[in-house]
Amino acid sequence: MIIYHGSDTPVKNPKILISNRLLDFGEGFYTTSSLEQAQRWAKRVREIRKTEEQIVSIYEFDKDKAEKIIKIINFDSPGHEWLQFVTACRSGKETNLEYDIVMGPVANDNVYATIQLFETGLLSEAETIIRLKVEKIFDQILFHTEKALQYCTYLRHENIQEKSNG
Repeated sequence: MIIYHGSDTPVKNPKILISNRLLDFGEGFYTTSSLEQAQRWAKRVREIRKTEEQIVSIYEFDKDKAEKIIKIINFDSPGHEWLQFVTACRSGKETNLEYDIVMGPVANDNVYATIQLFETGLLSEAETIIRLKVEKIFDQILFHTEKALQYCTYLRHENIQEKSNG
């Protein structure tokens, strides 16, 4: 399976990163099976770091082999279990310690706003899930342990240039 990572630099040797932000699936190395999503991440990283480059690193993920050897949780859609997992991770609870890889929908800005309404009690879980199902949602694959990274092989990277209107 081909997967992507968006950044402002090539990532030939992925590492488990400890973030100062609370992320959807906790700490680790985030990837996606969507080139479009990786390009968005690369653009966002470039803007945050105020750098020039938008790089998408491309990997082969041996999912079939990984599923036989390490612990993987896969959320197929933004349902009850996914919502509970993401809200726990984003509140600082260490929910993914028992998994080497976490796969599932990514909570983009619109999705995250909906999750915040759920967390503050303004939306019920049922209303939240209904709202999430109408969003265009990409996937994310978090490599949470060094053991998991053994199934992620760097292939190449591409510099993604924004098209100018001139």
